[in-house]
Amino acid sequence: MAGTHGSCNPAFDRLRDLLQERLDSGDELGASLCVNIGGKNVLDIWGGYADAAKTRPWEKDTLTPVWSCSKIVSALAALTLVDRGQLDVEERVSKYWPEFAVNGKEDVRVWQILSHSSGLASWENPVPIEFVYDVKASTEKLAQEAPWWTPGEHHGYHMMTHGHLIGELVRRISGKGLKQFIDEEIAGPLGADFRLGVPEKDWGRTADITPPPPPAGIELADRNSIAFRGLTNVPPVAEYSMTPAFRQAELGAANGFSNARALARIGDLVSLKGTVDGKQYLQPQTVDQMLQERVAGIDLVLGVDLRFALGVALTPAEPIPYVPEGTVCFWSGWGGSMIMMDLERGITLAYAMNKMSEGTLGNDNTMAYFKEVYEIVRSQSSL
Repeated sequence: MAGTHGSCNPAFDRLRDLLQERLDSGDELGASLCVNIGGKNVLDIWGGYADAAKTRPWEKDTLTPVWSCSKIVSALAALTLVDRGQLDVEERVSKYWPEFAVNGKEDVRVWQILSHSSGLASWENPVPIEFVYDVKASTEKLAQEAPWWTPGEHHGYHMMTHGHLIGELVRRISGKGLKQFIDEEIAGPLGADFRLGVPEKDWGRTADITPPPPPAGIELADRNSIAFRGLTNVPPVAEYSMTPAFRQAELGAANGFSNARALARIGDLVSLKGTVDGKQYLQPQTVDQMLQERVAGIDLVLGVDLRFALGVALTPAEPIPYVPEGTVCFWSGWGGSMIMMDLERGITLAYAMNKMSEGTLGNDNTMAYFKEVYEIVRSQSSL
């Protein structure tokens, strides 16, 4: 039986117990949880195993695929350029990337890429994952394609293209690839153990995943629908994360490897309005701009009601039990991982795991942990 480890303010003992219960029941294989309030970790715990055979304990520095939580970090790369005056989200993408202005994309704005509303939810036709790993070729192909809807009128989750599009803007402006930019400008300065792809030297501390069950009803879906194409034109195979090719790729939308402590550290950039440990990384007005609602309604790919800002979702019109009201933004990774940034209360929550579950926005474990956090916060006036 695997125990939990790490540090925990006594007020959060119930959360440590909850993780232990989930490990004992088999709902979790391995996981890490972090809660940061006002820049201090009040809970930083981990436990379980890094492999299905239970031969490798989940350690303090274990990395795991965090899938679409990567999108928040990639968006912060773009926002860093906004903060420096090098990128304007209201400008046409073609100002920075002239080749993009073809096939109905001449007027696409930068904010539409960040908010999943550019119309480029995937490549027009199904592509092999190896093509997606070739970021140069697949990005050039994307630049030649037509949007699936009038840009800005709707949003449809850019499951894989989000990272390619942001990455090309970052490269054009900074001269750095997205991985290098994140390493040098975000994760490195913050001391956050997050990387896009994972070096071979770190594979020994990288968790293997157990994949989620196939999505219910997928066999009945309309093969020509935006939803089906958006979710399947790039093969959604979780086991790819355990291959060298995936781990060596640079997929800003999907192949971040990290743990809850590092995700919370990066999330503090938003929750604390740009200043972490007394150092200003982003101006408060840049964070405010990040959180301005850009599009809202039923997502054409995910089929759920969402409000998107720049690279993050906002508290939805129909409340989610574990998402508090107020100035809060979040996004989740395939299978359950999540980062939530609560600017109103100065709280960052992060969760990363390797046993993947069904669910678009977190899973049952995510809901239980995050709900418990806010019950504790409400009951503890001293926090």
